[in-house]
Amino acid sequence: MGLVGAICLLTESGIPGHNPENSSSIGPAARALTANPIPRSPRPCRAAPARAILYMMTSRERVRAALEKQPVDRVPIFMWFHPQTTRKLSAMLEIPPARVPEAMGNDVRQTWVNNNYAMEGVVHEADGEWHQDWWGIRWVKRYGFNQIERFPLAGAAREQVLAYRFPMERFEELLGLMLPVVRERGDCWLGCDVSPCVFEMYWRLRGMEEAMLDIGGDPELADEMFARCADFSIALGEAACERYPLDWYWTGDDVGGQRGMMLSPRAWRSLVKSHLARVFEVGRKRGLPVAYHCCGALRPIIGDLIEIGLDVLNPVQCNCPGMDALELKREFGSRIAFMGGVDTQYLLPNGTPAEVRRATRQLLDGMTADGGGYILAASHTISPETPDENIFAMYEVAGITRQEIHDRAASIRAAVRPTTAGNL
Repeated sequence: MGLVGAICLLTESGIPGHNPENSSSIGPAARALTANPIPRSPRPCRAAPARAILYMMTSRERVRAALEKQPVDRVPIFMWFHPQTTRKLSAMLEIPPARVPEAMGNDVRQTWVNNNYAMEGVVHEADGEWHQDWWGIRWVKRYGFNQIERFPLAGAAREQVLAYRFPMERFEELLGLMLPVVRERGDCWLGCDVSPCVFEMYWRLRGMEEAMLDIGGDPELADEMFARCADFSIALGEAACERYPLDWYWTGDDVGGQRGMMLSPRAWRSLVKSHLARVFEVGRKRGLPVAYHCCGALRPIIGDLIEIGLDVLNPVQCNCPGMDALELKREFGSRIAFMGGVDTQYLLPNGTPAEVRRATRQLLDGMTADGGGYILAASHTISPETPDENIFAMYEVAGITRQEIHDRAASIRAAVRPTTAGNL
């Protein structure tokens, strides 16, 4: 039986435009790291002796035990749903959309305090609706997701790029996004998402084509802007770690595509790695596990990520080259934990419930063969095309029954709208 857990889904109507004239500058930050590898704090990596769990663990106990490869009562879960899938489950369970992850048994509660809030946290009802965020990026909802329509530094000259200021005047509002999550965490594992951290933040400002041209044609400009992107993420992370009782430190920087990395491993090591290491260090120096999200094929740099302090890799998009979850577990599982790997491109939307059960069981068995080091999650958000029966089949293998989900939903309904008997 699982316990309460949730992702905070914030649904404010929009974010006002960012005015660079009112921004204050980011403080100075180091531009390089020592060539020596960062020493890693000792973390358990060997399987614990097998023993039965005779009690129901809290979500926080469950995640910690899994990361330390200790026995758990069930695999911890941190599942993400497409907004339309969330609405579908919300209607089925008769609960508010923001409470769906809780009913489904998520063990982690966290939210975004950086630009991912503008992408994920602002929820529009219809395609075509838009908002402009505090960074000056314009987002429009297309096919259920917020996507960038305007890049504030697109077409800007070098001096204009260097004159850009991050929205430090919104610093307190961004950090305040964590407050409802902290208040409602219950016994869940608590995280703070400071992504996008380096490359991804810059291309959101500049546009992908011009960001890539900067990398190739003006690497000094790219390096300086990567540093400033990292500085803003670090400032948010330092403050969040001071204010909130975090259990892990969530970072992210998408550099992987469906078939390979967006930039070469050599360019990543030259221009991105040292700045991402500074971001990781915020969590490392506080003894927090460092989680890192990167979609796509990033196999060539996983060793580098471990070197600079990676503890948990997400989302393991298993259909990309080099990203088979079981192969990554065999190669890197003694040094890091994994979160993800359930195929959302083919298996969940197109497989039968029996195929979903079989694949999920194979994944769980392989990813926990050394005693743990795994959190069950999909390789992307679960799409609205996914049959309900396939979602419940996956959860059944993870140890959460459909009845348990409905029971939790009933408890949420009772708490959300207390009613007299006979008026349900």
